[in-house]
Amino acid sequence: MPRPPLARERVLDAFEAIVITDGERTATLDATAKAAGVSKGGLLYHFGSRDELVAGLLARLEALNDADLAKMTTAEEGPVAYYLRTSVMEDEALDRALIAASRLAQGGSAAAAEALRNSRRRWENAIRPHVRDAASLDLVMLLSDGLYFNNSLDVNGSDLLVPRQQELADLIALVLRATAP
Repeated sequence: MPRPPLARERVLDAFEAIVITDGERTATLDATAKAAGVSKGGLLYHFGSRDELVAGLLARLEALNDADLAKMTTAEEGPVAYYLRTSVMEDEALDRALIAASRLAQGGSAAAAEALRNSRRRWENAIRPHVRDAASLDLVMLLSDGLYFNNSLDVNGSDLLVPRQQELADLIALVLRATAP
């Protein structure tokens, strides 16, 4: 598949950033065009409406989720450890897409809510064969949610992630022992 034009990516980046920092209501076509450094006509060339911008952002989320699942299923450490380790948000593209989709869902976007549910289902399906039972799967998923949320509250920067590297490694080892099939 050919790479999308750079201007299209800049528009999506701008829309995503506005949704994250200022909220979904302020992410208008005009604000997005200005933030992307393109004319409104240039934005409309790539995205004919705000709904198309949302669809573009959700397509980006799906592509990033696909890439993450590919890494997860081939991770040397195993899918469970990979999933938990990467649940500590580090301002990666997938993190930004998830946050933007969450903000859109909170603003009432049914499409964003469904995209988030779909991402979670796909992660669950990738992890399910590697844990003992449904309770173990729930433990992994809820721990991941907690790590992600807890880290999003850390305003001190990525050098002070919560939990820190060794603490996270110890936590992952504990979960692996408790959930192994």
